[in-house]
Amino acid sequence: MNCTVCGNLLLANRTVFRCSCGVITHAQCWEKHIVESHEPSFTTGVVTVDGRFIPKSAETEEVSHPSEKELVAIERK
Repeated sequence: MNCTVCGNLLLANRTVFRCSCGVITHAQCWEKHIVESHEPSFTTGVVTVDGRFIPKSAETEEVSHPSEKELVAIERK
């Protein structure tokens, strides 16, 4: 049996994932299958030291904490 994502052989006694849609993939191919096949909605951003999620967008340029300013500066480079 082959991985649906990469086409390589699924080896015995190795971890594989079976999706609710019936696809069987290698563990390392699972994320690619979910993103490409099921197209979930998601937001990219950063997490601050105190655990707050800040979405990456043009509206979030205003930051108050010094460590957050460093994160924004790093992403722009």
